[in-house]
Amino acid sequence: MVAEREVIDVDAAAAPSFGLADELNEGASDWHAHRRHQLLYAAEGALTLEVADGQWLLPPQRAAWIPARTRHRVVVRGRAALRTVYLATRGARGVPTEVRVFALPALGRELTLEAMRFTPDGRDGGAGGGAVGAGAGAAGAGVAAAALAATFFTLYARLCAEWAAHAGPFRLPAARTAELGRALAVILERLHSGRGQELTLPAVARATGLSTRSLVRRFADETGTSFRTFVQQARMLRALELLALPGARVGAVAGKLGFASAGAFSHAFKLFAGETAKDYRKRQGAGAATLRPSWCVLTRSALRKRRGAHAGPI
Repeated sequence: MVAEREVIDVDAAAAPSFGLADELNEGASDWHAHRRHQLLYAAEGALTLEVADGQWLLPPQRAAWIPARTRHRVVVRGRAALRTVYLATRGARGVPTEVRVFALPALGRELTLEAMRFTPDGRDGGAGGGAVGAGAGAAGAGVAAAALAATFFTLYARLCAEWAAHAGPFRLPAARTAELGRALAVILERLHSGRGQELTLPAVARATGLSTRSLVRRFADETGTSFRTFVQQARMLRALELLALPGARVGAVAGKLGFASAGAFSHAFKLFAGETAKDYRKRQGAGAATLRPSWCVLTRSALRKRRGAHAGPI
C-alpha cells in the first residue's frame, strides 16, 4: 500500500481518543494489536478483517468493532477508503469484548466522519477548533478541545455498543492450516476477480494441491462447516459489496459470482439478507454516506513498516 504521509504510531498518541482516515491501495497489514478499542468503517471499497478464529468482510457502509489488544490484520483488494476511530478503554462501558461487524446507521456514519476532526495530538481540526499556537489563548483552546473530545467520544462509545448489538452475518471461518488457508484464499480471490463459476470443489482442490476428499475433510475439521456452505456464504458477502457499487446490475453480479441465472441469485440473496437484491441495491444508493473533502480526510500512511511495529496502525 502507498504511504501518503508520515507514519503515526497510534499507540503512542497523546489524545485518549481520536480519528484517522486512510486511502488504501491493495495489500495487507501485518498481524498486530492496539491498546485502544477501534471502530473501522469502510466508507468506500471493501476490506477483509482477520483475527485468529475468523474473518469478516467489511462491504461499503459496514463497520467493525475491534476490542483493545485483539490481534488482527486488514486485507484490501483494490482501493478502499477507511475511517478509523480509536477509543480509550477507560470509560468505554458496555462495549463488546469480541469482534463485531454491523451495518452502520446514518447517524453512525456522520459521527464517524465527524470523529476525524479530533487528531492524535489532541487537537480539534473542526471549524473554530483548537489549532494550538503560543500563549494563554492557545492553552485555553487546547483545554476546550480536550473537553469537547471527551464528551464526544463518551457518547460515541455508548452508541457503538448499541450498534454492535445488531451484528450482521458477515463472518467467515478461518483456517488453522496452511493448506486450507490456500483454499480459502483461492475462493476469495476468484470471487473478487469475477470468476465465481470456477468455485467447484474439484477446481478449488486442484488449485490448492489437495484431493477433493482431503479438502472436504479439512473444511469439516477446521471450520465446522462444509465447502459448499463456505462458498455460498462467501458469495453472499461479495454480493453485498458488488451491489453497493454505483451502477451495479443484479444480473451482472449474479454472473460474476457464478450463479446460473439472476433468478437463482436473487433467491439465494433473499434467503441470506432478508430482502431482495434489487431492494438492497436501492437502499445502498439512497443511504450512502458522502465523504467530506476537508478536515475529515486526514490521510496518513496505512501500512508502511516502522521500527518495532507492524506495517501500519490499522
